[in-house]
Amino acid sequence: MVLSEQDGAFAISLNGQELMHSRAHASEILLGELGAKLLKTTPGARVLVGGLGLGYTLAQVLADLSADAVVDVAELIPEVVAWNREFLQGLNGTALDDPRVQIHIGDAAKQIQNAKPGTYDAMMLDIDNGPVAMVASGNKNIYSKTGLLSIKRALKTDGRAIFWSASKDVAFETRLRNAGFRFNAVPAKVHATAKRAAYLLYVAE
Repeated sequence: MVLSEQDGAFAISLNGQELMHSRAHASEILLGELGAKLLKTTPGARVLVGGLGLGYTLAQVLADLSADAVVDVAELIPEVVAWNREFLQGLNGTALDDPRVQIHIGDAAKQIQNAKPGTYDAMMLDIDNGPVAMVASGNKNIYSKTGLLSIKRALKTDGRAIFWSASKDVAFETRLRNAGFRFNAVPAKVHATAKRAAYLLYVAE
């Protein structure tokens, strides 16, 4: 995995295949908005951001939540956290230094499994390439029936989980239903000015 910069724009790639780019982050911001917008007036809200990426989702979540919120960030790859601290503050400010943020290096699925029932008001999950894993085959576990049941257990009764997906995934939608979730598929653009949406955000409650 490589972080590259050209003319002020940053990209993270794996084996030469681009995973994310700082000029294509509209869906990451929308992910944060959908997860946090209902919690602005919730005192002591606790949320999980699964997958740090370039930090856009985290920065949006912090902008929307109250000063006493707790934001757990689960990131599998330590270098991604280091890159955010050293190179990417121009994109997301000092989000990782916010006192509300708790960094967990490791698998987001494990973080969820180890959480007490009813821990989270919301989860924003941008793991790998969505339900279809690209970076690590184990990343698909969070989108499995077992993973979804763990998410349901860790959410509060009125909580929600938002899943970033590169495309519509009928099999994943079936698993969401079988796990007892109601969901909406929200179209998400690559760029804020794009004429049409390219991705989907599954908002499950």
